[in-house]
Amino acid sequence: MVGSDGGGTLSFLPVPGAAPDPDVFLEEVLDAWAASLRSRGIKAGYVRTSRSVVFRLCDSAGKFPWEWNVGDATDWFDHLRSVRGLAQSTLRAYQGMIEAFCDFATSPAYDWGVRSAQMFGQVFSQVVNEFNRITHSQTNEAKPEKRAFTEDELQQLFDLLDVEYVRVLESGRSGALTVLRDAAACKIAYGWGLRVTEVRRLQIVDFSANARTPYFGDFGNLHVRFGKAKAGQVFKPRNVLTVWQWAAEVAEDWTNNVLPRYGEPLTDLFPTNTGSVVSANHLWQRISDCVDELGFPPGLDFHSLRRSYATHLLTSYRYDIKFIQMQLGHEHAATTSIYTLPAADFQIAELARVHREMLEATGTAVALPKRKLRLPPRPPLPPNRKKNRGAS
Repeated sequence: MVGSDGGGTLSFLPVPGAAPDPDVFLEEVLDAWAASLRSRGIKAGYVRTSRSVVFRLCDSAGKFPWEWNVGDATDWFDHLRSVRGLAQSTLRAYQGMIEAFCDFATSPAYDWGVRSAQMFGQVFSQVVNEFNRITHSQTNEAKPEKRAFTEDELQQLFDLLDVEYVRVLESGRSGALTVLRDAAACKIAYGWGLRVTEVRRLQIVDFSANARTPYFGDFGNLHVRFGKAKAGQVFKPRNVLTVWQWAAEVAEDWTNNVLPRYGEPLTDLFPTNTGSVVSANHLWQRISDCVDELGFPPGLDFHSLRRSYATHLLTSYRYDIKFIQMQLGHEHAATTSIYTLPAADFQIAELARVHREMLEATGTAVALPKRKLRLPPRPPLPPNRKKNRGAS
């Protein structure tokens, strides 16, 4: 169609005698959707996953997107949850991708609906609604068995990592340097409350001095550049302050005495012999092997180091929850509360601490003597009375 100014827009007109190709049209819609996602700063990996999810629903329903209905999406979501056993958070992410695609395809800003009606006699529709969408009703959707290390378990874990180095040396096997690297990575992950991606991507330049804590030397501050981002967004950096002297000593010893054995140039904090950085799966497996050898109850993994950091700062060192939130890089304090999982006896210990501080404040330094629980005496039984059975 040509406008009065000589310009115009191109409209799709089916070629007589030639059937339109649905695969070509679907690729065109997906390419345009991917371009819109990238223009909003969405990462390429998230865009690829979103396209894959659309194709998976097409395969499940045996239909193209303009043929989908709410029942097709509901059946697929039910299959993923009940048969595949996907986590609730993963399924919600898939639902969000399908919903976003349908919003794009049905948007009046584009002519996808008009073109699909012309070519196939059907239009796009939104197939995710309040009846098949998972609502985010609680802040913590982690498996209930996931927990933090107790301080005693954590000490046993670190001791075992140190013993493993001696084992490798005495056996004559190779890999002693790898064991030292893994031990340092686990200790630094706990010492600064890091996720596995954050710790494995650290570099030497990320450590710096803190003028307010000069006793930590060059390791008073850690700049985390690969912090967890929202879905599809870029990494979110943060600064983590050093709180423990032993953690600074571990980082200093590793950086100055052990890391140079990997050779020049010294850039990554936890490299491999091939020049890359240690993988996340390797670190997870290292913790899993140690937990199995120590015979700890289930629920402990590499991320438990981060849980332990938050829990111990709160329950053992009495740090304010706001400080812990900033250290962990959480946007909301409710997220931090997920990680601060006190030990079973925390309530008793906390109550005893408050009582002790109250006694000290009132000048009573000695705690009250322990007494066994004594129940009040039972009231006397009423005198026996003849039962009035009434007239015979």
